[in-house]
Amino acid sequence: MSDITRIEPGAHFAAATGNGRTLYISGQVADTQDGSLEVQTREVLAKIDDLLEKGGSSRSRLMMVTVLLPHIKDFADFNAVWDEWVDRDNLPARATYEARLAFPSLRIEIAAVAEIG
Repeated sequence: MSDITRIEPGAHFAAATGNGRTLYISGQVADTQDGSLEVQTREVLAKIDDLLEKGGSSRSRLMMVTVLLPHIKDFADFNAVWDEWVDRDNLPARATYEARLAFPSLRIEIAAVAEIG
């Protein structure tokens, strides 16, 4: 049985958990809740970069990404930012859903799974 690492544990969940092989990143949202979709997306992706690094992984090791948008009409605008960020040589699997988020000011939430190493 492997040890579980908990990164940035909070009151209800950890920002990420890892077991030595796989890193699970909880849904990340922007702190700048009054920002545009582009601003919030860039902020969330930066948080994911930070958690990947803390967990011993990187963008190139992403296996699955789940994207939640409160308005699916923002899909193309999200993809414009995503395409600048994602490792084009190591694309992860991805699912994008329209979903109501915790606060009406949130424009995006992203969760991810990556291989550690």
